[in-house]
Amino acid sequence: MITTAPRSTFSLPILISGFIAVLVGYSSSAAIIFQAAQAAGASPAQIGGWLSMLGIGMGVASLGLSLWTRMPILAAWSTPGAALLATSLHGLTLNEVIGVFVFTNALIVLSGVTGLFARLMNHIPQSLAAAMLAGILLRFGLNTFTGLQSNFALCGSMCLVWLLSRRWLPRYAIILALVTGVLVALGQHSIHFPPQSLSLSVPQWITPHFSLTALIGVGLPYFLVTMASQNAPGIATLQAHGYQPPISALTSWTGLLALVLSPFGGFSVCIAAITAAICMGEEVDPDPKQRWMASALAGFFYLLTGLTGALIAVLFSALPQVLIATLAGLALLATLSGSLHRALAEPQLRDSAVVAFLITASGVSLLGIGAAFWGLVGGMLTHLVLMPRARG
Repeated sequence: MITTAPRSTFSLPILISGFIAVLVGYSSSAAIIFQAAQAAGASPAQIGGWLSMLGIGMGVASLGLSLWTRMPILAAWSTPGAALLATSLHGLTLNEVIGVFVFTNALIVLSGVTGLFARLMNHIPQSLAAAMLAGILLRFGLNTFTGLQSNFALCGSMCLVWLLSRRWLPRYAIILALVTGVLVALGQHSIHFPPQSLSLSVPQWITPHFSLTALIGVGLPYFLVTMASQNAPGIATLQAHGYQPPISALTSWTGLLALVLSPFGGFSVCIAAITAAICMGEEVDPDPKQRWMASALAGFFYLLTGLTGALIAVLFSALPQVLIATLAGLALLATLSGSLHRALAEPQLRDSAVVAFLITASGVSLLGIGAAFWGLVGGMLTHLVLMPRARG
């Protein structure tokens, strides 16, 4: 165990780590958030307000929880959850979408207070949850390369830079792909800013409406994906670096904050994993007890980004759709491959995992309920039928 004298100074590595964590967080998945908000039917002004709420929510959670626990706890939105929303919200009204946010975040608070999530996940094989997530992400993976046909220079250059960066600068691969895409789009004169003037994003209250089919078809899968693919890895990342966080308390506080922000578009506040790891390494500070300052600074930077939600929304609305789709797909490739690996890791569960994956990826909707839910149902049914054979 490393023991050093207590101190509270912000070093340059701590400052840089906090800034990079926020930069990577936004650049790697802001495109997915933009797509999800568009699918929900939000206007450009509302999308700016949503991004502002997300920045404020993550800033308050990161800064507050880091100060409280003295651990490098960084908040994030649920990127897999946003991917599910981007593919599942078509046909819902904006009020029903907000109802899904409220319902899901209320479940997250309940799971933190009661331990419901741990018990629920004990009954759902991890391979099926991973297969459902992989089915959700498949469309993003395919869309990564469809742009090669319509705009080879833009899509191809982004993919090439991402590939080379993954070899030599993996932490900055998505950022460099984004920069490359913007430069190529500028050269093609395909960036078109909207005519309206830029103004501060004022979050708008949207009254939630609750539709049973939306809550079952989108809300429950969104809850499972968020908990299994965002909060659980976030807690695991902290534990892997030697920290023992208060799991139920973190789940409850982040869920409660998201619940409060839901009517304003703050659909998700979770425990970060990938960006949080940036604040936990040896290069941040030799003393693990001091690394909380990096995540606290990241929280401050997130609060600043909350004031620029309108700018981020305008920038993304000006970019070509090929760039957005390619960037979102590249950002989710690692999550997709990891989900496929977990889904197929256990031979006796592969049949049920493949069923869950294919039903979810098909996009089928039955009784007004989306494919993610039916994928999980189909996978569980297949698992229950084949389980005696597997045991035998």
